[in-house]
Amino acid sequence: MDVHDPKTRSYNMSRIKGKNTKPEIVVRKYLFARGFRYRLNVKDLPGKPDIVLPKYKTVIFVNGCFWHGHKGCRYFTLPKTNTEWWLRKIKNTQKRDKEKEIALNVAGWKVITVWECELKSDKREQTFQQLIVEIKG
Repeated sequence: MDVHDPKTRSYNMSRIKGKNTKPEIVVRKYLFARGFRYRLNVKDLPGKPDIVLPKYKTVIFVNGCFWHGHKGCRYFTLPKTNTEWWLRKIKNTQKRDKEKEIALNVAGWKVITVWECELKSDKREQTFQQLIVEIKG
């Protein structure tokens, strides 16, 4: 049983951002400060990638660990209520993620995924160094 009534739950879910999230902004500021220029949420590409680096033919998705079901991550735990529904929702998200990654690869784009947990302060610098290597690689 949900702890909120349907109206409250609907309001809470509507407040969840789909773009311009804090993790996305952290990555964008880092890239911009190092001279990378990019486009955001390009509608012409499969999945409307969060960050598109046309010069490097690279797209970056900044994924939330919960919403995209990051395996082995401490920030991904299934809710104890309505578990089957959440499991189905997250599995569908993972399926869509894989489909858009394949479509982008077929179109000649390199796909990089940055997970929300990789942007925590203790891992951030290592994540950014790896990101630069992957972009230029």
